Amino acid sequence: MIILSFLYILAEVLIALFFFGFGLKYLSHFNTLGENTQLKVWNEQLQIYERKTGDNSMLILLFGVLTIAACILFAIILILLIRNIKAIVFRSKNGEHIETFKEVVKDLFDNKFHITLLAAPITTLILFTVLPIVFMILIAFTNFDSSHQPPGELFTWTGLTNVTDVFLGNSTKTHTFFGILGWTVVWAILATFTNYILGMLLAIIINHKLVKFKKMWRTLFIISIAIPQFVSLLLISRALEPAGAINVALMKVGIISSPLPFLTNTLLARFCVVVINMWIGIPYTMMTFSGVLMNIPAELYESAEIDGAGVLQSFVSITLPYMIFVTAPATITTFVGNINNFNVIYLLTGGGPFALDYYQAGKTDLLVTWLYKLTVDQHDYALASTIGIFIFMIVSTFSLAVYNNTGSVKKEDMFQ
Repeated sequence: MIILSFLYILAEVLIALFFFGFGLKYLSHFNTLGENTQLKVWNEQLQIYERKTGDNSMLILLFGVLTIAACILFAIILILLIRNIKAIVFRSKNGEHIETFKEVVKDLFDNKFHITLLAAPITTLILFTVLPIVFMILIAFTNFDSSHQPPGELFTWTGLTNVTDVFLGNSTKTHTFFGILGWTVVWAILATFTNYILGMLLAIIINHKLVKFKKMWRTLFIISIAIPQFVSLLLISRALEPAGAINVALMKVGIISSPLPFLTNTLLARFCVVVINMWIGIPYTMMTFSGVLMNIPAELYESAEIDGAGVLQSFVSITLPYMIFVTAPATITTFVGNINNFNVIYLLTGGGPFALDYYQAGKTDLLVTWLYKLTVDQHDYALASTIGIFIFMIVSTFSLAVYNNTGSVKKEDMFQ
């Protein structure tokens, strides 16, 4: 335990060196995110302009967060060190055995092996998930946009300005946000339950005892999975254009006289993305339900048949409850995935048709595709971070609340 205390002290020293040698410089500017901008200074001797390095708000915010995290780690290690020293003193006074460093290490691979196993995942989670989330949340309280791009320009703290602009204002941003939010919810419901219901029906039909060549039918339906979405969605997008294959074919057979606005009419574009998402998603749910159907005990159907239950009654009383019970967690995951379904929307319609009453968005844009446009196209990182926080809060709250109230969780011990 003495060696362990020494290692604690060594870790404290290293963190202190990081703090005073590197982190303090950035933490001291954390409240302003920098004061000196990058300048061009005329060099009389060389007769040229030279860049005078200024503060970088991005680095100040980033390393400021890391320094605060290091301070928290310092406090945790200090508490562990004090506890370790107290344990040594207590055992020494009572004549108890003081563990050697070798015994401590051995214990980490025996009684405390769970700590050893969780150490690396937790560290990775903090470094690559928690700290980036904290960084993103802090950006939402700044004016980091296309007009404030470091290192040339500084951005500063603006408090709740972005939050009020999006949620409480009467601006175009507010109108855009609530319009896209409404469509995102409608899209997630339609995309999830059309695939769920139709995938279930398809699996039931294929698994019926009267249907022959089951493997062939399953193979035919899952061919769409084998084709990369990037390729298939871009091809479908081209086919839906006014001069695309679908419009040309319909006009040649005389069904229509002019091209249909598949991608330029709001209702038609939304209908198209829902239908094409069904083409992509139904094979996945079909495979899931096929596996579930194969695992329903045949004795249940035999007992129901003896009791005089018909096909419909057996489905309602046995098949449907069983499938809902098993697939409820996966359905929640699918719903959340559809809220953040970037590929189908962006590759198929690009978020269009575009609207003048929306701020940098189109009528089929989801919150996630709007966020992408704000960051990549407009460099409005502060607004994008605000939207990202909202998406995180909604998705996490919904997922936890619904999941914990499903029968899969409440009646887990009843599953046979």
